[in-house]
Amino acid sequence: MRDLVTERKFMNMIVWVVLLGLAFFGTLPIFILVYVFLAILMIMRTWLGRALRRVKITTSLVYLLIMVLQITFSSAVIFRQHIYLGAGFFSRVFGTLLVLAPLLAERMLIIRQDTDFYLPSIKEAATLSFSEFNAQKDAVIHSVQSLGKVKQALAVDKLMPLFTDLKRHSSMRYINDGSLTQSYFDSVAATMADPYIYIVISNTGSNASELISLFTQKQYNHASLSFDRDLQTIISYNGGENVYPPGLNPEMVAAFHQKSDASVLVYRLATTLAQKQQIAAKIKQINQTGSAYNIIGLVVKRSLRPNIMFCSQFVYQMLRLSGLAYFTKADGNVKPTDLVELDYYKKLDFCYEIKFN
Repeated sequence: MRDLVTERKFMNMIVWVVLLGLAFFGTLPIFILVYVFLAILMIMRTWLGRALRRVKITTSLVYLLIMVLQITFSSAVIFRQHIYLGAGFFSRVFGTLLVLAPLLAERMLIIRQDTDFYLPSIKEAATLSFSEFNAQKDAVIHSVQSLGKVKQALAVDKLMPLFTDLKRHSSMRYINDGSLTQSYFDSVAATMADPYIYIVISNTGSNASELISLFTQKQYNHASLSFDRDLQTIISYNGGENVYPPGLNPEMVAAFHQKSDASVLVYRLATTLAQKQQIAAKIKQINQTGSAYNIIGLVVKRSLRPNIMFCSQFVYQMLRLSGLAYFTKADGNVKPTDLVELDYYKKLDFCYEIKFN
């Protein structure tokens, strides 16, 4: 009996450590992974239980609804910019406590379905003062306004193509090689007289881009490199558009037009001939060795192999390799907008914007 009590205390301690770690150090992807993992775990637990089928169905739907609300809150409230530090901390704590929501739902719907349920006492309940509520007013309004965008990004018709496309990806082995032809490298060689490399960030409106925006809370969620101003040599890591395997691929600007307000921003960065040649040589090496799109890296911020990257990770690595990087950050943490927003030394020159409407 004493062993059981000790084990229970140990498990409770682990839970509290995890919750505290999530509250103080959790990123948006980690919050979402915890919410999704717990929802799946609770649904499996429900269907392995002895409750009536209708109760199992109802409970599973409740868990899914809770998960959507959790993701909505974390995306629209926790990781937005807060004017007051206390507001940001409070939202983190509340988001962490939301992890326990499925457990409370289970207690209400299954464990106590045949017993009376009593609301917690005033002393037990966590209360908000009027000033605290007022401080959170803007966050709540923003959350409501963002709900439509979140619901659209998480719509079944948006998510299904992404899930279907997952089988084309690999985060452990190279699946793309030779997608860049000799003609492409001839075009790159013709740009060597141009003393600039071009950084391109785009707001495409693709299903993947809209989903990624929930993580980054940014409008522009794709980054590319080009050796010329007219973007004839534009290149990046992408899903291949069902033409190439996911990985390092050539791109076409017209393919960025996937919603009415899609747009592309083009910047230039001064470079020497040697630096430009170094980037071209590295791209040629990747093309020969092989590559893959780092879809897992969007969450864990790591690559299992050198040539497995996502778009902004690739652009930053090319800049760092050639000595052109103008900010310091772990490549797995670089977002497309960081390439512009972290240009504190004004190394970039804005060239032009492309709009499709």
